Amino acid sequence: MATVSYLPDKITLELAPGETLLQGALRAGIPHINVCGGIGRCSTCRVIVLAGLENCSPPTKDEQAIQEMLNLPPHVRLACQTTITGPVKVRRLVEDVEDVDFFSIFIEGVEVLTALGEEKDIFILFADIQSFTSFAENLLPYDVLYSLNLFLAQMGDIVKRHGGRIDNYMGDGFMALFEADDAREGARRAVAAGLDMQAAVARMAPYLEELYGRSFDIRIGLHFGRVVAGKLGHPGNKRGTVVGDAVNLASRIETANKAAGTRFLISQEMYELLRGDLLVGKEVRGQIPGKSGEYRLYEVLGLKGQQ
Repeated sequence: MATVSYLPDKITLELAPGETLLQGALRAGIPHINVCGGIGRCSTCRVIVLAGLENCSPPTKDEQAIQEMLNLPPHVRLACQTTITGPVKVRRLVEDVEDVDFFSIFIEGVEVLTALGEEKDIFILFADIQSFTSFAENLLPYDVLYSLNLFLAQMGDIVKRHGGRIDNYMGDGFMALFEADDAREGARRAVAAGLDMQAAVARMAPYLEELYGRSFDIRIGLHFGRVVAGKLGHPGNKRGTVVGDAVNLASRIETANKAAGTRFLISQEMYELLRGDLLVGKEVRGQIPGKSGEYRLYEVLGLKGQQ
């Protein structure tokens, strides 16, 4: 008998031949979200098959496209595209309208929208003003704000010029992200951005010295790794960002500059991508505070071919 048990609703019913999981749920009064109307053009009706996967119909062409886009495992199915031939137990993934924005994609024609919760490999750059507390000491709050905005405006222009974006500001520092279809090309752009940041701060120094009798330098950490891109925050105020161990490592690499006496460190993953293009100073080996294991980091002095 083709029966389906729906969770978290705790409802079990028999499906007619050819009736989809979504059609059965709606017939039973289950509030099963389906933004596209159940035609295989969104992912909001997806379910986890907890038991009876062998009794589910093979994915349709439309379902396969969404599975590939979201890299879904075989036991996550679109309810609007799935019929059954025997007992099945499923759990709805999108339980209310507020979940739609976080857990789904919606496809309009051939337009591709960003998939939330998408895994990707990305270049992660952390930059932080060195000894900013000492720089800001005894300055008026307005002057501190002015100096920070001057710094961040120039850093943002540089990141944008090299094809990246500033994802997050953290006091006197920030995280920037760079993506590229060609990893070597993306690595070169990210390193070039870091070098241009250092040059910009050096050009700012005489001006700050004239204004305040002091200036500052920056420390940079850069890593290439896998993250999960998604939206975080209250349902009414979410913003896109990335999370994952690679983000934590990039931040720790930036911090490692202090103990190493360097200004710009990259991970071994970055070094391997650009081995022939880099002008390297120190090689730093050992543990990184807050991370287990041993790491190799490389001090970047320049890029071959860059003026």
